[in-house]
Amino acid sequence: MFACGNPSRGDDALGPALLERLARSQAEGQLADCDLLTDFQLQVEHALDLVGREFVVFVDASVSGPEPFAFTLITPEPVVTYSTHVMTPGAVLRTYAQLAPQVARGPCPTAWLLAIRGYRFELGEALSAAAQANLDASGAFLEAYLRDR
Repeated sequence: MFACGNPSRGDDALGPALLERLARSQAEGQLADCDLLTDFQLQVEHALDLVGREFVVFVDASVSGPEPFAFTLITPEPVVTYSTHVMTPGAVLRTYAQLAPQVARGPCPTAWLLAIRGYRFELGEALSAAAQANLDASGAFLEAYLRDR
């Protein structure tokens, strides 16, 4: 599980907040162990976090996606970008695919994007009530998905 977001920017905290929920479930024995990683944004180095993984779920807030969330399969982006600042999950997968022959020595893991709908992203704001409801719905979905795997 890889969550992106800035806890100081309102609903941008949705990704890290979901990982906190999953960590509590793991601590209570309600969810099998899985690695929970978080950062403010995806960067080229995160491709190395995919080495040896069977599957990965990227979790992030969405400014304009469907409510309460969208869960979509992602694939490596076909176009190589040269920015190492703010990458998409597809760009991270593409970087992994480029590294695979030299470093990863394995296929790209199956990857999903869980995009949780957010509404307010201003610095210093708390999570909005609507985003909290979306967090609850996406959390219940993801916990069930992980238990069924």
